[in-house]
Amino acid sequence: MSEFKLHEDRFFDTDPTVRRYARELYNEIKDLPIVSPHGHVDPAIFVENKPFPNPAELFISPDHYVYRMLYSQGIDLEDLDIPQRGGVRSGKDPREVWQIFADNYFLFNGTPSGVWLNHEFNIVFGIKEKLSGENAQNIYDEISEKLQQPEFLPRNMFKNFNLEVLSTTDAAADTLEHHKIIKESGWDGRIVPCFRPDAVTDLSNPDWRKNIEELQKVSSVEITTYQNFIKVLEERRAFFKSMGATSTDHGVLSPYTTKLSEKDAEDIFSRALRGESTEKDAVLFTANMLMEMARMSCDDGLTMQIHAGSNRNHNKVIFDKYGLDKGCDIPQSTEYTNNLKELLNTYGNNKNFTVIVFTLDETNYTRELAPLAGHYPAMKLGPAWWFHDSLEGMNRYRHSVTETAGFYNTVGFNDDTRAFVSIPARHDVARRVDANFLAGLVARHMISMAEASVIIKDLTYNLVKKAYNL
Repeated sequence: MSEFKLHEDRFFDTDPTVRRYARELYNEIKDLPIVSPHGHVDPAIFVENKPFPNPAELFISPDHYVYRMLYSQGIDLEDLDIPQRGGVRSGKDPREVWQIFADNYFLFNGTPSGVWLNHEFNIVFGIKEKLSGENAQNIYDEISEKLQQPEFLPRNMFKNFNLEVLSTTDAAADTLEHHKIIKESGWDGRIVPCFRPDAVTDLSNPDWRKNIEELQKVSSVEITTYQNFIKVLEERRAFFKSMGATSTDHGVLSPYTTKLSEKDAEDIFSRALRGESTEKDAVLFTANMLMEMARMSCDDGLTMQIHAGSNRNHNKVIFDKYGLDKGCDIPQSTEYTNNLKELLNTYGNNKNFTVIVFTLDETNYTRELAPLAGHYPAMKLGPAWWFHDSLEGMNRYRHSVTETAGFYNTVGFNDDTRAFVSIPARHDVARRVDANFLAGLVARHMISMAEASVIIKDLTYNLVKKAYNL
């Protein structure tokens, strides 16, 4: 089998002039620290700092990009030992799970997952053959052996990845115990929480009342009224901020925003506590809570993120058995101009407020989002997100938004991953895409190489630190 080695000019344009400029720009920023302002890596791995159990547990179990593709080809999640609700697992031998993965590795050709995995195997672990069914067990053994070495412990990988800061995503009722232990351990790796209150602001969540009870347990206030609910959320935000949080995150189906009167909000909240809220109540309450979160961000300085347009848990069979975040979320068309109008008119001119808006609806970039971000001082465009955080997706993003919003109304790159070892791969792709895009502008004499050199550093490092107050 021929040696597996990633090309140093991968993803750059085939035009020799553009490629030369892209290589030069990429080399200027390839070694800059990684700032990961939004993700889902479990902070517990840095508390325990133990070797990852095996390759399947590292590459497959936490990565819904991977098992989503395998499931689409008829491979049962039980055969991949994916955790079910309550943490129940099939107990499948990890070597067998790995063999299934390797036998089907060809499925990832041409996909962002394939790009990231190739980087992880070749660059992070030094694997010299491309994974296949034939070499699966040999590569499993090679990775297993390396996982026992000190350099592959989570904290050392954090340093080797050149991670400057990593943000997790945490529920409003989370005690942040792992973050506290990390801070008190003396380790200098910077792991910060992000406040995500969806579980208690979305009345359509079947566990909403249970989640309210959890929130009440960690607060000093009995949550029997809407007013007390708001007070507790303000207190929780303050706690998160004291633990290092610089942002909040809101995953909503629609970015609709509207401010309810105190009476209407109280009435809806009371109906929800009694289990009598309607679908219309849920829509209005979420819209109202986005307004409340924006108000709070103006007061406490936490950057607000809105991830809209994901029709979550589309596959009810998978959701019922495996729960949230198992890869069966589907993008849908999303409107922003009218839905965000009340929020932006109320807070979008406030210089103390930053709201970063993400979309899964690419048709919106040029039509609505770039013009909105190109006007309102508070609004910034989130990078190409899930389903579009790929070579072509990020390239389309830059082409769609730059002419109207410019570079400086964007905020760098978010890896948004649970798969810790994929972080450097994802950021490397983003850096190459941006270098290549800027190289094209230089080749067409739209900007100078000196200007491109400044912009690439800002896109890679400075804009994300500014937007997230990092």
